[in-house]
Amino acid sequence: MRRIHVGNALSAFGLGFTVPYLYVYVAQVRGLGAMTAGLVLTVFAVAALIVLPFAGRAIVRRGPLPVLLAALVTAALGALSLGLAGSGTAVLLSAAALGAGQAVMQPALATMIVDCSTTDTRSRAFAMQFFLQNLGLGVGGLIGGHLVDSTRVDSFTLLFSIEAAVFLTLVGVMATVRVPRAPRMEDTPARSGRGGWKQLLGNRAMVQLSVLGFVLFFACYGQFESGLSAYGVEAAGISTSALGSALAANTLMIVVAQFAVLRFVERRRRSRVIAAVGLIWAVAWLAAGYAGLGHGSQEMATAAFVSTYALFGLGEAMLSPTVAPLVADLAPSGMAGQYNSAFALVKQLALAVGPAVGGPLGASLPMPYVVTFLLFSLGITFLALRLGRQLTAVQDRPWLGRSRVVARGGAAAEPAVAEA
Repeated sequence: MRRIHVGNALSAFGLGFTVPYLYVYVAQVRGLGAMTAGLVLTVFAVAALIVLPFAGRAIVRRGPLPVLLAALVTAALGALSLGLAGSGTAVLLSAAALGAGQAVMQPALATMIVDCSTTDTRSRAFAMQFFLQNLGLGVGGLIGGHLVDSTRVDSFTLLFSIEAAVFLTLVGVMATVRVPRAPRMEDTPARSGRGGWKQLLGNRAMVQLSVLGFVLFFACYGQFESGLSAYGVEAAGISTSALGSALAANTLMIVVAQFAVLRFVERRRRSRVIAAVGLIWAVAWLAAGYAGLGHGSQEMATAAFVSTYALFGLGEAMLSPTVAPLVADLAPSGMAGQYNSAFALVKQLALAVGPAVGGPLGASLPMPYVVTFLLFSLGITFLALRLGRQLTAVQDRPWLGRSRVVARGGAAAEPAVAEA
């Protein structure tokens, strides 16, 4: 598990190390223009959408470790070639390889966490994963920003070369992991091995969780660097330095609150925790509304805007030990990889649609923007409570399974997961 957590931290470090600077690198440093730079970011996202449906099947059939190693090598090659690419075609192909490799890492690592944890330890393991991912992103972005110089191509070549070296180092680290043997598709009954996607879509609880997940990522993560920042600059008059402070407040809240929050949510119903996040984010959008539409001072507007990002961070800290373990517990035996990849696909779709909708709306129609996402946040609460009616007692309150095992005097084995 320690090696898996190192993998999470390093993969996030690689992402934060280069992705924030892709636009500047392509448009200005390589002189390929804003259109090509925009296409690179699009290709980065589209590549993830293409490979994730196949990644789940591969994880189920081959196991998460071989898939992770292939993803790391692909991402390393993409990063290295991106640092050397001088033409539009080469840049786009390199970005596709890097985007595809990084997209597959997350469900593979998540499935390894499932295989190496029990119901008793899973929430804490996923909380640690989220903590290290944010730490890796922040440290990667900070170091990368100090290495690059927009007047020197070689500084970006060095940046992408270091990223490739990080991924290859991670290959060596993860190759030493001995994951407990989890059931594979060929080990499960025939009915579980056929039509993995059809079986997943027949799981009502998983479908409802996927819809809820789309709304979660669309209304929060999909707005961070597009709609909400555009709204802050245009409607609230937030300076770029204040915007940076808001993003820092989000990360700081996650780092500070993650394990304190974990102790609170571990004994709460998962559906109720997600519902509470919807209410917290509704308050965050009210604070954003005050920042841009209120009549207070600029200092008050800035404070309200920074608090919006901090409240989002609090909600994220509550979700990390809740949603990912729930996806794992909904998956039938041997199908965790398929379910993790499906949920990653939902997340990627939300992150693709969110900025496209939120950016123009936040910049040009501030009042409808705030009201729309306030309603989305309340919708999270409604969908979470509705999901709770589809979950079994152990899926919604996992500590019950542990209590029953202890009450019977048995070993601390993981309870069977019922299909919803």
